[in-house]
Amino acid sequence: PVDPERPVEDQLGAAHDAARARGHEGLMVKDLESRYEAGKRGSAWRKVKRAFATLDVVVTRAELGHGKRKGLLSDLTFAVWDGDTLVDIGKAYSGLTDREIKAMTEELERLTVEKTPTYRTIAPSIVLEIAFEGLQRSKRHPSGFSLRFPRIVRRRDDKAVTEADRIEAVRALFDAQLASGHREEAPPVLRQK
Repeated sequence: PVDPERPVEDQLGAAHDAARARGHEGLMVKDLESRYEAGKRGSAWRKVKRAFATLDVVVTRAELGHGKRKGLLSDLTFAVWDGDTLVDIGKAYSGLTDREIKAMTEELERLTVEKTPTYRTIAPSIVLEIAFEGLQRSKRHPSGFSLRFPRIVRRRDDKAVTEADRIEAVRALFDAQLASGHREEAPPVLRQK
């Protein structure tokens, strides 16, 4: 129930925090008069998520997009420092405007050190701030971690590549996530007999 004496934002924040403490990713907010219709999207049901944290990362690779992003480098792989080595931790393709993606593509082409038909390996030059919903362990990424639902917040031209976050910060965030009650992985799928 909504408390008319408290700002809605505060109430949603408290409900979101309680959901995260129970191990959920966020909330579903819905029009009370609406019905659930499988496979249909609409404005009557909305996911409400809040970024768990952000990291400043270095772009290491870019992949060509699809659909309206065909021909543009829109899927960006990024890394954090582990000692003197950059180790990949995730990939994001949302958060930039079409104009920013076009400008970024031109810059990434100039920074390319290796090229294939579908991706480019990028010289470490660009720092991005990435927001994400949580962390999980990963055998796929050299960092040993993967970001859940990452999105680009902004470019960090104010930071040198050497100032990007380190793996120790990732480990501290992972430990804080577990301590908060947010699970590391999705619950196992129940099998029917």
